[in-house]
Amino acid sequence: MNKDTIYHFVGIKGSGMSALALILHGEGYRVQGSDISKYFFTQQELENQDIPMFEFNPENIREGLTIIAGNAFGDDHPELVRARELDLPIYRYHDFLGQVIQKYTSMAVTGSHGKTSTTGLLSHVVSHIQPTSYLIGDGTGFGDESANYFALEACEYRHHFLAYKPDYAIITNVDFDHPDFYQSIDQVFDAMQKFANQTRKAVVACGEDDYLRKLEGDKPIYYYGFSKTDDVYAQGIERGINGSSFDVYIHGDFYHHFDLPAYGEHNILNALAVITVLYLEDFDPKLVATYLASFPGVKRRFSAKKVNNLTLIDDYAHHPSEIRATIDAAQQKFPNRKIVAIFQPHTYSRTIALLEEFGQALALGDDVYLVDIFHSAREHDGAVTIQDLVNKIPKPVEVISRDHLSPLMQYQDEVLLFMGAGDIDNLSSQFEKAYSQLNLSNL
Repeated sequence: MNKDTIYHFVGIKGSGMSALALILHGEGYRVQGSDISKYFFTQQELENQDIPMFEFNPENIREGLTIIAGNAFGDDHPELVRARELDLPIYRYHDFLGQVIQKYTSMAVTGSHGKTSTTGLLSHVVSHIQPTSYLIGDGTGFGDESANYFALEACEYRHHFLAYKPDYAIITNVDFDHPDFYQSIDQVFDAMQKFANQTRKAVVACGEDDYLRKLEGDKPIYYYGFSKTDDVYAQGIERGINGSSFDVYIHGDFYHHFDLPAYGEHNILNALAVITVLYLEDFDPKLVATYLASFPGVKRRFSAKKVNNLTLIDDYAHHPSEIRATIDAAQQKFPNRKIVAIFQPHTYSRTIALLEEFGQALALGDDVYLVDIFHSAREHDGAVTIQDLVNKIPKPVEVISRDHLSPLMQYQDEVLLFMGAGDIDNLSSQFEKAYSQLNLSNL
């Protein structure tokens, strides 16, 4: 790391890139970046911190810069071409992050689902007890010049997380996802095994996951879950409208009682993962319990707001397992309300690979609406349509869009779940405005 250079982020609005830029800025390094002009929610904190941002242009690249390149951009990107012409140092995002974490006690969270929520919870608790820098996949990044710890989300896509050699690895689960890269769940597990092998101190893995029970390695593996056969397990679980509470036992002995202001069984498991790794670092369980109970959540993970008597929830769920978990959480928090599932598929490859599973998961909603498949930078088209998904859902389904929100206007006091990894949050915001205006005009 060098304070004599300016770190220029190519694609600074990406969720990981913006977070890393905020970390470097917080630790006293000079930072700038470039991206397209379209607004992304990740840029708000960059603007709050007065980090310079430019539209992509090779003229942004000059002597004295160190380039950090987002993984979405190829080597033929004009700014990267110009950087090579000037013989500037160029790092890919994951490679640079892998170097950054080496000077800390690092805690990396990976898994097919739950990475962001778990990293957010871990970061919240640790940073209230010890100086901590952290990177969360929702675009949140915080740098502390006096940090001893570094918590980070480690994404398995294209093996990017294999650039990291953390002290601790939390692995939440193994599921088949990213079918444009992995061809089977066994390939996903193999990647997780390689990541576990790179861990320096210990692996913390979910004992409820059959694949993770197969992990091997020369570092200790601590399992967490709901069974007394786990190293760390929860008992006396109570799930209510204010969250969940439970007692934790470690190696069969009572450890502490915890209250969690989050919903769904999956969030109890996420909390157990955090409790386990902090137990291994000898954190005071009373302090861990205090800050676990004050967790505010993370961006686009079960983010709720009221509009008149309606409840709107924005969630990043984009895999059948995540949809099931999100609907389960909504049913816990709102046990007497109708749950309306509104889903935008993300990537054609994931949609066609998991078509049956998507249909079964979405059917758990009381009513179901779909938005057309998101056209991502990764995939623009594919051999599947939104109608193919409609046909897999065993109940009436309507396709809505920014220009066709009228079917949602009928609702009065229901819970509307807007789910997806694309731009469905924009559609949710548009609906919120239209619904508010409609109800004002009816007063």
